[in-house]
Amino acid sequence: MWSIKDKLSTRLMNVCVASLCKAKQLEKAEAVIVDGIIIGVQPDVVTYNTLIAAYCRFVGIDAGYSVLNRMKEAGINPNVITYNSLIAGATRYCLLSRCLDLFDEMLEMSILPDIWSYNTLMHCFFKLGKPDEAYRVFQDVLLKDISVHPATFNILINGLCMNGYTENALMLFRSLKRHGFIPQLVTYNILIHGLCKSRRGKAAREFLTELVESGHIPNAITYTTIMKCCFRCKQFEEGLKIFAEMRRKGYTYDAFAYCTVASMLLKTGRITEASEYLGYIITSGFSLDTVSFNTIVNLYCKEGQLDNAYKLLYEAEKEGLESDKYTHAILIDGLCRTGNFKEALQHLNSMSMIGFDSNLVAWNSFINGLCKAGHFDHALRMFESMDVKDSVTYSTIVHGLCKAGRFRAASKLLLSCIRGGMRILKSDKRFVVDGLRSSGLSQEARKVQSKIRLAKILHY
Repeated sequence: MWSIKDKLSTRLMNVCVASLCKAKQLEKAEAVIVDGIIIGVQPDVVTYNTLIAAYCRFVGIDAGYSVLNRMKEAGINPNVITYNSLIAGATRYCLLSRCLDLFDEMLEMSILPDIWSYNTLMHCFFKLGKPDEAYRVFQDVLLKDISVHPATFNILINGLCMNGYTENALMLFRSLKRHGFIPQLVTYNILIHGLCKSRRGKAAREFLTELVESGHIPNAITYTTIMKCCFRCKQFEEGLKIFAEMRRKGYTYDAFAYCTVASMLLKTGRITEASEYLGYIITSGFSLDTVSFNTIVNLYCKEGQLDNAYKLLYEAEKEGLESDKYTHAILIDGLCRTGNFKEALQHLNSMSMIGFDSNLVAWNSFINGLCKAGHFDHALRMFESMDVKDSVTYSTIVHGLCKAGRFRAASKLLLSCIRGGMRILKSDKRFVVDGLRSSGLSQEARKVQSKIRLAKILHY
């Protein structure tokens, strides 16, 4: 038997392991366990469960499963939490067969699945577009008389919305309420998101009213979801009213909502108002993440304010916010829009000097800029000089050549893309084949179609 001191030491070790796992420092977490064993502090099931959950989340299911094997070798029996972490890891990567295998393994070890095991399996089926199978899992829960958690209903409602069955989700919601289910704010947010996804903005706003009347307080997610839906449905003034309500209630505590509004204003030609929002974001001292930062840089570039974009980049990097490959692709695109191809190329070449090993996104942006400006020969030369290309690179050049009426060259490039094992967009194939036909080259168009089919059979 362990003493109280030993148990306390194991608990302290577990706290330390959990903190390191949360910080994604898995090697250090492993080192803590090794050091603990050396001084006589033994890990327990909690220690290994913490490691398994972290490996499944940050590395992969195989890495998590290898910890399970080590756990068994150490003489520690896994429990339902162990397998729930593994099932969650498999679900994260939509590995349905792995989830089912883990269920079978649990049962073979006489470990009974709990509601979270079934919840995760349901979520996996929904993610894979199998709502009928997911609902059968729920029926299995009811048959086994397992106590249902509110999260179970949220997974059901979210899964139905995710798969396009928003009306069914609403019917289930109403039925559950009649049977005593007390919805949480997250339940309302799920349904509002489902309604917005199906472009039912009016119904989403009515649901917002019902949410408030039910005694819940909408949060930033609620408002932002409805606001974005209004903008997508071109109900700009309604969206701005929602944003104004967000501001009144103090939910605009980060830059995301402001970026969304500024983006809408810019797209609809309301440049002065967009600039005011951008200015507010900068002067209010919002802490920008990379996505919000890139949104603002993109807005500046589309507006032609390259100086402001570069000034923002300088200020952000001075504050410690690191730009990414998309930041530089946006800047290169902005330079191309203004016809500054020489500067765009200089910026492109400088990326390797500032630590970007891969700048394919930026190269694609530069080639796209050249094609849009009609500099097809220049774009081809850049294309041929590239060591690494992807389907976006090929697609950009194919579209550019078709735009220039050079359909034969486009067809050769298209076939080269397929033979290289890359997938092509249907629109690329259509542009090339239709272009050849419209140029009076019907026989050649048929040959290209045959070659495309043959290349797909050989390389897919």
